[in-house]
This record gives sequence, C-alpha cells and structure tokens, in this order.
Amino acid sequence: MIDFTLRINRENYDVTAMTDTPLLFVLRNNLNLKGSKLGCGLEQCGACAVLVNGESTFSCAVAASSLVGKSIITIEGVSEGGTLSVIQKAFLTEIAAQCGYCTPGMIIATTALFNKNPNPKKQDILEALQKHLCRCGSHARILAAINNMQLDHPQND
Repeated sequence: MIDFTLRINRENYDVTAMTDTPLLFVLRNNLNLKGSKLGCGLEQCGACAVLVNGESTFSCAVAASSLVGKSIITIEGVSEGGTLSVIQKAFLTEIAAQCGYCTPGMIIATTALFNKNPNPKKQDILEALQKHLCRCGSHARILAAINNMQLDHPQND
C-alpha cells in the first residue's frame, strides 16, 4: 500500500491504495464517487470513463497511482456549482438514456470532444463515441442530444 494525492473534481484527495489499483476502484470504493461504472473492466465499453487532463480515459484499467499530478474529472465534476453542463442538459432534454448505465461515460466522451472541438463534424462525434457501448440501444437519442446541442452551430457532414 502507498499513500498519494489525486486531484479529482477540482479538489485534492489523499488516497491509500496498492500501486496497481485501478482508478475506478479508488473513485468508487475509497472516495464514494459512484458515477463511473464498472462495465467490462477491459477498456471495451466506456462506462468507466473520466477526464484525465481533458482526455476521455477508461478508469477501469489505469492505475490510480499513475495519475498523481494530473487533473481528473468524473461525471460528478462535469457540472459546477450544481448547474448541469450544456451536454448534461442536452442528454436530459433528449432523454438520451434508457437504463443510464452508459450515460456517464457517454457524457465524459462528449465533454472531451467538445473541449477540443466546439463544433465537431458528424464523423468526429461518431469517432469520439466509437468505444462507448449502450446495450439498451439509446445511441440514436444520444446522437440527437449532441446534434440538438449544436443547433446554433450546424454540423458539417
């Protein structure tokens, strides 16, 4: 076991864990941040996605101890001061979830995309969500939410 500090959702957290403990387990078990989900544990579904220095990262396979000094944002940290982000509002408006298990990862991936490119093309959106699975079939509503969010800035196909 080692002690280290992680910067999560704009706050520092002191953590004690094994050096190879996945970030997802630290988030859920040590810090009670339950928004990121364990889907496959193999970086194949995206339910565990968080932002690490602005990049969508699957937290199920990355060691928490390797993220010292980096900024981590979970789904709980996407909103600020209790105000939902534009992306979260779009998902809510479009009811872009069925069971909701994949939703945190989808929102994280979309947030990472829009942080890099505020007016992504359809292909950019599809690529950003390619590794994110929705077993309920909400992909059409998720894409509609993202498209409706961009009404002020029409996409280039």
